[in-house]
Order: sequence, then structure tokens, then C-alpha cells
Amino acid sequence: MGRILWFEEVGKDAIGQVGGKNASLGELMKAGVKVPPGFAVTTEAYRDFLEQTGIRQRIVDILCSLEIDDTDALNRASQEIGRLIEGSSLPREIQQAIEESYDELCERVGVQDVPVAVRSSATAEDLPTASFAGQQDTYLWVRGSGEVVRKVVKCWASLFTPRAIAYRVKMGFPHEKVLISVGVQKMVKAKAAGVMFTLDPNTGDPSKVVIEGSWGLGETVVSGEVTPDCFVVDKVTMEIACTISPKTVECTFDPEGGGVIHREVPEERQRQRCLEDEEVRELASLAKKIEDYYGTPQDIEWSIDGEVPFPENVFIVQSRPETVWSQKRKGPVLGRKSGFELLMERAMTRIKIPKG
Repeated sequence: MGRILWFEEVGKDAIGQVGGKNASLGELMKAGVKVPPGFAVTTEAYRDFLEQTGIRQRIVDILCSLEIDDTDALNRASQEIGRLIEGSSLPREIQQAIEESYDELCERVGVQDVPVAVRSSATAEDLPTASFAGQQDTYLWVRGSGEVVRKVVKCWASLFTPRAIAYRVKMGFPHEKVLISVGVQKMVKAKAAGVMFTLDPNTGDPSKVVIEGSWGLGETVVSGEVTPDCFVVDKVTMEIACTISPKTVECTFDPEGGGVIHREVPEERQRQRCLEDEEVRELASLAKKIEDYYGTPQDIEWSIDGEVPFPENVFIVQSRPETVWSQKRKGPVLGRKSGFELLMERAMTRIKIPKG
């Protein structure tokens, strides 16, 4: 295995090399779903970094006697490990592999210094018995090979935040068994973004796709900073029911500062729906396709590029198993009928059209 793997080279069998997020992106590509291009800095690169810098044993020593109930000690340990990782010189061959891969990505998409998302992808993410996802760092709108390298190292360090350390101990995961990969993925210039579920997350109804979205990048939806627009789509008829909310804040790129900012949405846009019907139905179709491919309900992140015409502007940037209703007892939804049987029964029901 190399230190770099492109998303199209990986899949569900490569979680040990590229972590949960990156493996999912590769699997989505295999399913024929449009995913922004990118590559993974593998767990081999991370292991080589620890060994070649000589800090692996120092990290083990810091953690071995740590009492996670001692908040001050936990914070000190996290800070010390962070300083070790970020203060160590990156071996030249690892740095070169990351820089060359970023340059190749720029060539592939035809954009010099293409903006990318640099996302942590740990090997213990998206497990049915634990929720490690979201515990490590993500950096948006990163440009330039040098800055990408720096953000990769910061993602490595984020494996040892106080929250991540404590959670691993609580769940019985040995620290040395959880490795980290980092995904470097072309940014979507999002006019709108959000999440969707292939069942109703409030009721568990499998006949619906529920889409939540807001203006700009999806971070405001994921973090709960805004109340998103909500679109409920019937999987059979593709009928849409929508609830439009005042979206007062958007996360977007600031061309002057060169980074991502949160800014107030102009009043005239706050109550405008962030998705057109054709975009809603395209997302719902993709959600059904992804659910069919994986064979289980999914929690999906999506983004709509504001500079690309429909339908090429609809991108999927992540998919993971839905973990709330999927963990409940799998049995009949109503009476003795399964969700699939109810869905097909509804599909075969004759639609009554009122006479004029």
C-alpha cells in the first residue's frame, strides 16, 4: 500500500488504509454517484510519520497512565501530543507525496491551486456500536500544496483531542488501534448544501427521503447554526412537501480574506427556498440509488455547485449508515408488513383523480 490512494482506487475494503470517510467516497464512485475528485493520505503515511520522527512511543507513554476523569490532565495530555505532532519535521518523502498528489489534482481539474477540503478520516468511524465520526478536524477552502501539507498534519493531531481520547477509553478502543487517514477533496462552490436521510429521521418511515438544506456550505446545517429548509420526498410518487425556514446565516468563501466565513444572509434571500424542485428530485433519486447500493438506510451529505448547470451541479460529498432507526429491532413497521411491502403496496395503489 502506498502513502497516497486516489478515491477511485479505494472502497469499503480499504477502511484500514483510508478510514471510513475516504472509503465511503471511493465506494460512492463505484456506485456511479458523482463525487468531487480527490485523494487520501493513507494510514501508512501517518504510521511512517510517527515512526520516523520517533514520537510514537512518547505518545503511548503520555496516554498509558492518563485518568480521563481528570479534566485538567486530559487537556494537558492532548496539548502535549498536539505539540509533538505539529512540532515534528515531516519526513521529506511524505511531504513530497502529498505535494505531488495535490499538484496532480490541480492538473486533473484544470485549476491552479484548486481549493480543497482537508478532512480527517479515522479507521474507527461509522461503526454500528460507536460514533467516532466528527471527532477529528476538517479544514475547508485550503489552497496551495504547502497549506495542504500543514492541514494534513493538523488533522493527524486532531486524533488526540480531549474528546477523542476520552471517547476511545470509554468505548474500549486502544489508542494505538485507531489510525487516521486524511482526505483531500476538491471543494464544491456551494450555493446550497446540507444533509439527507433515506428514511424519515423523526419516525423511521422508510417510504420517504428527507432533505435538509441551507445557503452556502453545509457546515451551518450540520452544526445546527441554522434551521434548514426541509423537503420530504415520497420515494414512489416523488411528490415533495416542503417547509421553508428563515436562513439567517451562511458559511461561504471570502475572496478578500481568502478563507471561509459565516455571514448574514440578505433579508430577501432568508425565506427563499434553497433548492428548486428539480434539484430536490435529483437528490432524492441519488439517495434511493445510494440506499439500494448499500442495502441499508443512509445519512448523506450533499452540495449544489452554484457555477455549474443542472444536473451536473449536484454532488454527494459523504454517505454513512443511518444509526438511529437502523439499530432498532428490525421487524414489521405496521401490522405484519415490512417497510418494503408497505412501499410496494403504496406503489400499486390506484391513484384517484377527482372529476372536474
